[in-house]
Amino acid sequence: MAVMKQMATVADRDTLRPSNTNSMTGASSHTGEAWHDIEWRQVHRQVRRLQARIVQATQAGRWGKVKALQRLLTRSFSGKALAVKRVTENQGKRTPGIDGQTWSTPAAKMAAVHQLRQRGYQAAPLRRLYIPKANGQQRPLGIPTMKDRAMQALYRLALDPIAETTADPHSYGFRTGRSTADAIQRCFELLNKPASAQWILEGDIQGCFDHISHEWLLSHIPIEHHILQQWLKAGYLEKQHLLATEAGTPQGGVISPVLANITLDGLEQTLTHGYSARQKQEAKVHLVRYADDFVRHEARYVHGA
Repeated sequence: MAVMKQMATVADRDTLRPSNTNSMTGASSHTGEAWHDIEWRQVHRQVRRLQARIVQATQAGRWGKVKALQRLLTRSFSGKALAVKRVTENQGKRTPGIDGQTWSTPAAKMAAVHQLRQRGYQAAPLRRLYIPKANGQQRPLGIPTMKDRAMQALYRLALDPIAETTADPHSYGFRTGRSTADAIQRCFELLNKPASAQWILEGDIQGCFDHISHEWLLSHIPIEHHILQQWLKAGYLEKQHLLATEAGTPQGGVISPVLANITLDGLEQTLTHGYSARQKQEAKVHLVRYADDFVRHEARYVHGA
């Protein structure tokens, strides 16, 4: 995020061509067809520049400018190329959606970049899979098509800067540059003292991803609502039956972890609401969250807290 801020003075316009040309023109005029000729360093640089400006606009509360910058990023060649790169190089790249398609060749990847358009976009139903959990139960996964995954990855590029800027300070799950090791380190720092909190409350929000209100998401997630609604209401196929999705965001979607994090942001402030700075220090109230799992530390147990 510091890198984003340092680059925030660069002009908004994302202009990029593959390395076989020296000219710099608008992304909309890009006509190259060679995936391997793309200069990825420039792609990352252009995306980071726009993300840095989104961070600055978010910090300033200039939501009109945030929206304009997000629109620029999600229509840019570099944003689309990076989104396709992400979904074709991650662990699920060989797992198709209901259309059976994977983008395994350079030509298919380049064609996919040009197919990522907002006008007329309609998300396909998810392919429902189940994976075993440690407790013997099964976790449902919704697998989008490659095109829907790439579209989600594209909009995540525009949403991540906002999510990172407004996130709870001690939230560690599915965040850039953070991991379970950081959450463990935070717990160690808070508890490895003679005067540390006496009580520890561990919590896990049951079915968090599956029960988030669609109405809340559409009212609070700062991306284009008609695109977000496509993903939320796409439904899923199970045993050749199309079933509706009335709530939740599917586990398996590229953007789902960010949606869940934004939904849960504010939990840390809520749990410490009503304490002055001194009271909070004396009560030793702390919250460490990893996605929908959290640990609360407190000097004394308060019934009903």
